[in-house]
Amino acid sequence: MTSATRRLRFGAALRPGLQLALLLLLALLVLVPLFWLVSTSLKGPAEDIFTTPPALLPSQPSLDAYRRLFADHPIGLYLFNSTVVSLLAVVANLLFCSLAAYPLARMRFAGRGLVLALVIATILIPFQVVMIPLYLLMVQIGLRNTLWALIIPQAATAFGIFLLRQSFTGVPVELEEAARIDGCSRLGEWWNVMIPAARADLITLAMFVFIGTWSDFLWPLIILDDPSLYTLPLGLQQLASSFSLDWRMVSAGAVVSILPVLLLFVLLQRYILPSATGSAVKG
Repeated sequence: MTSATRRLRFGAALRPGLQLALLLLLALLVLVPLFWLVSTSLKGPAEDIFTTPPALLPSQPSLDAYRRLFADHPIGLYLFNSTVVSLLAVVANLLFCSLAAYPLARMRFAGRGLVLALVIATILIPFQVVMIPLYLLMVQIGLRNTLWALIIPQAATAFGIFLLRQSFTGVPVELEEAARIDGCSRLGEWWNVMIPAARADLITLAMFVFIGTWSDFLWPLIILDDPSLYTLPLGLQQLASSFSLDWRMVSAGAVVSILPVLLLFVLLQRYILPSATGSAVKG
């Protein structure tokens, strides 16, 4: 065995270990700030959170910050508003984006390529460009200071249309032909063939829309003045006033805002994995 061959085999044996070490390092970089956030929220009122060196684990664990968060602030109302807005935005996106993506993927009509190009081009437009016209539109139709003003701009996205169009394009034509033989209309093919086949991409889109809507701060800040309609990011901003800043409570609020997103990912991640094997197209 030559020395070059030995070096190649040694490199091939070492590569998985290096990849694992790199992944562990990246996971550590991501998880340590999150763990620090949870640790700060659990530190008791008498514990100094600015010790030197910093204490990663709380010496006097307490849920006092969470108790005060819900007792002194309407966090429950903010959670409700964010949940309503996010869920309705997800449902609207799944419906409208899939309805728009189906003809772009399967139907032949004049200007289809132009329509697709215009849809994709809107992805490049920053929200700040359309923010003022959108605000004026919401004022003119009387939706300012309503939750509908948060839902309607998120009801359909160019990213969602493009994602589902690509997903529908990959569905075998034979499935549509079989549905057509069984007497399905175009709408029936969309519902009975395309939607089940694109389940993984629909769930991916739902997660993207939910996370984007849940964490949106700028648009609710502009369109809402009524504190009873504040979403969670706006509500948490109220915890940081000009005269006092309780880092324990701020950390507790941040943990509360992160938990629904983590829970959603844990519940839905198993539905995304079949897309890699193509099993989502079965049945």
